[in-house]
Amino acid sequence: MRSETTISERRACSLVGLSRASMRYQSKKATESELAERIKEIALERRRFGYRRVHQMLRREGLKVNHKKVYRLYHEAGLAVRKRRRRKGVMVERQPLSLPETPNHTWSMDFVMDALANGRRIKCLTIVDDFTKECLDIQVASGISGEQVVRSLDAIAAFRGYPKAIRTDQGPEFTGKALDQWAYRNGVELKLIQPGRPTQNGYIESFNGKFRDECLNEHWFRDLAHARGLISQWRQDYNEQRPHSSLSYQTPAEFAAAFRSHKKESINTNITNTRLD
Repeated sequence: MRSETTISERRACSLVGLSRASMRYQSKKATESELAERIKEIALERRRFGYRRVHQMLRREGLKVNHKKVYRLYHEAGLAVRKRRRRKGVMVERQPLSLPETPNHTWSMDFVMDALANGRRIKCLTIVDDFTKECLDIQVASGISGEQVVRSLDAIAAFRGYPKAIRTDQGPEFTGKALDQWAYRNGVELKLIQPGRPTQNGYIESFNGKFRDECLNEHWFRDLAHARGLISQWRQDYNEQRPHSSLSYQTPAEFAAAFRSHKKESINTNITNTRLD
């Protein structure tokens, strides 16, 4: 109408029953091609992320997109994570693994092995808070003794305090005199799982799987210093950027901060109620 006549915009919109705001509106949503490109970038950067976690990463970036569209674009791009085949093994009796109700109640720790570019083996001591899922430390060395395990635990406790219990397997570093005496001095209970039953230490086993897939299998370490630097960066990303499905897609750091804030509010409420009584 406006291209063929001299009618004003206001009059033209009135005649066809169209709001001027609707006519001038320009969508701020990312186009489908831009969205598909961003999905591909995230999937290639984080190779073990499925479409659900990719969707959460997009939401954290401020993109309002339906998970169904993310699923469609994710699969159209051929980005589906291949399922790993489980090895056939001897059936073992499962032991219930209780979830702590507070931070610092139970820590889990284990060793993960890898190698440098020159073939030299390295050992990674992983330590996780079972409640918040925070990775408290990953110590990397060519060899780690029981004394070094104790020093790492003391360094963590200097900032967080000592846990009530630590769950480990029955490796020599965990069953030696150094850790036993440390636990006795600091009132920490040592929970040793049965030999050959890693499911009894499921929280650290789950973390170690992510650590292998997203860090160790994605990098080629030149030397020990290079390995420590990249692993430290991954640990920070895991704690502060990576959404965790069991924490309602919060990061471990966000979940821990929210818990501390809620606990502080509860304490302040109890103090106020006590004063009023």
